[in-house]
Amino acid sequence: MPNIGQPTIDTRPAIAYIGIRTSVPFKGMSKALDRFRKELDAWVTKNKVETAGFPFLRYHVIDMRGFMDITYAVPVRTVLPDDGDIKADILPAGRYASLIYSGGGISANKALIEWVRANGMEFDRWDTEQGDNFAGRYETFLTDPKIEPRKSKWEIEVAIKLAEE
Repeated sequence: MPNIGQPTIDTRPAIAYIGIRTSVPFKGMSKALDRFRKELDAWVTKNKVETAGFPFLRYHVIDMRGFMDITYAVPVRTVLPDDGDIKADILPAGRYASLIYSGGGISANKALIEWVRANGMEFDRWDTEQGDNFAGRYETFLTDPKIEPRKSKWEIEVAIKLAEE
């Protein structure tokens, strides 16, 4: 049973991050994330990188029936140089709608999207042949998987950048 919190809106600063970007089918996303989490954790440890918050999954393009263009990332205090598959990027600053959930990520995302639309707001997004493109859409993993291995128990914040007014 999903636990979905109340939506909020806040203004967020730009967030520098390092991560691994890939295109994966929606159904294969969980396995890919597990692999990227281990790879990025090992890289951060090896390079003694000081992270600036919880890891997150950025959604660049969403196509639930096709491929998802995603980045598994960790925020960093300063922009770092690219290193092979590990790339630096920035989440844009702006107004974001967000909520915290556990279990039921699809239900939580749907609840947030419906709440934004019901309140007459729009997302900073556009359509392409690849799917729904987002200027800033991400899910932050607020639970450490080493402490709570059951994904259904993880607290996750979904945040989507709103269009400028």
